[in-house]
Amino acid sequence: MIELKNIHKVFNKGEANEVVALHNLSLTIQKGEFAVVIGSNGSGKTTLLNIISGAELCSAGSVTINHTNVTRYREYHRSKWIARVFQNPLSGTAPNLSILDNFRLAALRTTSKKLTIGINDAFKKQVQEKIAALGMGLENKVEQPMGTLSGGQRQALTLLMSVMDNTDILLLDEPTAALDPKSSNVVMQTADTLIKQYNLTALLITHNLKDANQYGTRLIQMAEGNILRDINSAEKTKLQLQNMFGWFA
Repeated sequence: MIELKNIHKVFNKGEANEVVALHNLSLTIQKGEFAVVIGSNGSGKTTLLNIISGAELCSAGSVTINHTNVTRYREYHRSKWIARVFQNPLSGTAPNLSILDNFRLAALRTTSKKLTIGINDAFKKQVQEKIAALGMGLENKVEQPMGTLSGGQRQALTLLMSVMDNTDILLLDEPTAALDPKSSNVVMQTADTLIKQYNLTALLITHNLKDANQYGTRLIQMAEGNILRDINSAEKTKLQLQNMFGWFA
């Protein structure tokens, strides 16, 4: 569960270029809820994810994750609960390491690291089985360097790696923005499957209104650092794509 209370975030406070990114925002995301966040550029979407992940600390207010007050926790302190997939497919992986090595590092994300990362045949088989479900033909190429893959392949694998450790919360920051339509579909379908399978609490930022309509159990529209609309699961099911386009008219 994620609970934000009266979150206020100011950048460059007291300077000529001061920006108030979030205005006393309060939001609760229940366990297993998949919230989709939409809004124009500068509406505060990415700042919201940064406040949740700990990449940015709020100027005022409180952040609670799974009943623990994490308001002053930095990003690495929150990593035991949170995994994040970024817009850039190059983020979140080690390009010079093999696919298999990347998966092993992901599995050790919240544990103490040793001089070796401990890959055995059982782990390799486990990874190959997970990758095979993507239908990308990568399960027999796990020794291939991650940096040689396409953006879509890397994003899909990054999603799989996000659940290799004990993750409760998945933050998706426009994960398909840099991908072609076919790769985008694979990434979104993979995300949706993993969220349901592992009962993850998830937030997706997207500019793709078709994805916002198709995925998630809740729809949140932001504008100027505030929540403009908050559509629950029942209302979202009734919402038509053409009405969503009307919001931005």
